[in-house]
Amino acid sequence: MSTCQLCDLPTPESPVTASDVDGGFCCRGCLEVARTLEDDSTVGGMDETDAVTQDDGETDVPDDAATAYLAVDGMHCTTCESFLSLRGEDTEGIHAVEANYGMETARVVYNPDHHDEADLSGLLSAHGYRFRQPEADAANSRARQRDTAQRLVVGGFLSMLVMPWYFVYLYPSYVGIETGILDVDATTTATLYVPMAILALATAGVLFYTGGPVLRGAWVSLTARQPNMDLLVAVAACGAFAYSTVALATGSIHLYYDVTVAIVMIVTLGRYYEGAIRSQATARLSELTTARTSKATRLTDDGRETVGVEELSAGDEVVVAPGERVPVDGTVCEGVADVDESVVTGEAMPVTKAPGEAVVGGAVVTDDALVVEVGPAVESTAERIATALWRIQSATPGIQRLADAIATVFVPLVLVLGTAVTLWQLAAGSSVATAMLLGLVVLVVSCPCAMGLATPLAVSAGLRDGLEQGVIIANESVFEVAPEADTVVFDKTGTLTTGEMTVSEVVGADETLRYAAAVERLASHPVADAILDAADGNAVTDGGTAVLTEGVPEVAGFTRHPGDGVTGVVDGREVAVGTPAFVADRAGPIPATLRAEIDAAEREGNQAVAVGWEGHTRGVIAVGDSARREWEQAIEAFDDHEIAVLTGDDGPGAERFREHPAVDSVFAGVPPDGKVETVRRLSATGTTVMVGDGTNDAPALAAADLGIAMGDGTARAIEAADAVVTDNDLTAVETVFSFVRGTRRRIRENIAWAFLYNAVAIPLAVAGLLNPLFAALAMAASSLIVVSNSRRSVL
Repeated sequence: MSTCQLCDLPTPESPVTASDVDGGFCCRGCLEVARTLEDDSTVGGMDETDAVTQDDGETDVPDDAATAYLAVDGMHCTTCESFLSLRGEDTEGIHAVEANYGMETARVVYNPDHHDEADLSGLLSAHGYRFRQPEADAANSRARQRDTAQRLVVGGFLSMLVMPWYFVYLYPSYVGIETGILDVDATTTATLYVPMAILALATAGVLFYTGGPVLRGAWVSLTARQPNMDLLVAVAACGAFAYSTVALATGSIHLYYDVTVAIVMIVTLGRYYEGAIRSQATARLSELTTARTSKATRLTDDGRETVGVEELSAGDEVVVAPGERVPVDGTVCEGVADVDESVVTGEAMPVTKAPGEAVVGGAVVTDDALVVEVGPAVESTAERIATALWRIQSATPGIQRLADAIATVFVPLVLVLGTAVTLWQLAAGSSVATAMLLGLVVLVVSCPCAMGLATPLAVSAGLRDGLEQGVIIANESVFEVAPEADTVVFDKTGTLTTGEMTVSEVVGADETLRYAAAVERLASHPVADAILDAADGNAVTDGGTAVLTEGVPEVAGFTRHPGDGVTGVVDGREVAVGTPAFVADRAGPIPATLRAEIDAAEREGNQAVAVGWEGHTRGVIAVGDSARREWEQAIEAFDDHEIAVLTGDDGPGAERFREHPAVDSVFAGVPPDGKVETVRRLSATGTTVMVGDGTNDAPALAAADLGIAMGDGTARAIEAADAVVTDNDLTAVETVFSFVRGTRRRIRENIAWAFLYNAVAIPLAVAGLLNPLFAALAMAASSLIVVSNSRRSVL
């Protein structure tokens, strides 16, 4: 048996062929795709895994490995990431640890046969780093902020004991203005140095209490042999303190306690502000993490029992009381209540849920209890989204990898440079004080933190803005691929259209809709459902007058005619409903006026359902998959891209899109496997984005360079797509591109600033053009600029 040249499906006995296209095809749609795109040897025969899978740089791990996303306390610089990675590799049963300093998260890949996820925190926590479950992230973040604030308050008080002495007495004396500071009582040495001793003690309090986290981070970096930013700060602060203490003991008043105080206070203040901004940037992620629930109330034959979510099975019924979260995705089987789905959709207004309607895991039942039947996947939408976002938070986009590589070697280079500057100054004849001061300035002014924060905070802001607009980013490649997109492919059904059959028009006799609904009530197909919905809702009009004015009557003698229609006896009349040819043959001829209506319906891509009784075709009902109201606006937003429409429908249904000036090509009548191959061939000529409904389009979404799913955060959407539009608003697809471009622009701004700052500041420090106080301010300002820039909305 021969197979299709495009999609490899079996062809009919007489394959579809054309003289200008080589090979045989299973359908006209595949032939048209091949004719338009032509065969590309680089794509044909490509293994599906090769076509869809991209190298993400992750460590090779066994197929049965499990992944956990943990929060990490104690990270102080990008070099902490390298240390934690090495520690993970040295731990039995741990395949990889990928830490992210900017977001204080880690992706842990482990062997589930060796370790439970609950054991990972204790297993990996060491050397001052503490791993923990992200559920407590918000509370821990607040606790860390309170601790930092307390250290700042104490440090501020002690600083007020130190700095006035400098401004009033020491700074003037350094430039030759006598202040009489040593004339308080010169009769004894002890009395002479009491003021200076107070300075030393107050500075020690600032250094060892307020700067305690910095010193601990420096000690961890030394024991782990991974120099970090804390080491630079600690060397500078401790160096200034040690030098000043030795100078004080030898009778000098040229002291640099002010440098120690400035460095510690500015760095701590910067970290407090950085922590506040970071908490704001990850607020939505914390909400999603909080939306996870581990327990459920399951109905049993004996009553109710509380079980872990992992014990639930498809088909179980769980009770969700008011104020509780739905544990997993499912369907309401009892009760009516308002449900707050804002954690998933971003919509603040609760949605009323009744029996038969779907509810998502993580949503909150607000006003009455519901009984929910567990869905087949036994998964929670909130859980899936949170996991996807933790994965993005822990990922490293390409532009950040360069910054990380530089930051890893940056600290040792700065330490060597500071030492070299000190030795060079001593060799040049400078005093020990001057030489050490210049070396300290080099250490203080350098700032690898800005490089480490550049990408994580910008990405976090982008994820935050996306969630607020109803967009979930599920793959970090979005930030690299979307701005480079050449072609945008829209699936028609469920994407450009609503994906639901509806009645758009009823013409003919007054009884047309009533009789059609009576007979179709016993049928089971989308057209029948659409006619019943129209009849029940009394929403279809003819010339402004309601067509359906009475209830749907009973039917007798119902008979199906597969492929053609249905018949039945209504009010004593045999009624035929179905294709125009079937009804004309069964009930009677079609009048010219109705024939014109049938032709008009088909030209608009609708299905014309004829209804006849008593020897004539009496009416026509136009049923179709209506286009979304916003489809034209959504497509026109991409008029600077190549736009293609892909559909399995063949015929008039695709014509409305073919006629739109923004659409470059329409591939109609393409089977599911043919959609995958079409996307692959488009990708061979440029970066391709596929927009689909996230269910039956999953293979094509996965095959595209970038897949965007329209849907409600379904499992298949998040698994297959790189981004998910949760509110089904087609215009939000352009929002994906807008905030991705804004996020990448923000990342580049941050990286550029970090490099520019260090390129300017370090040479100035080496040249002796900066003093320690200004160097400390500049270093802190560099990180704060990156943090503040990342805080802004990317839209």
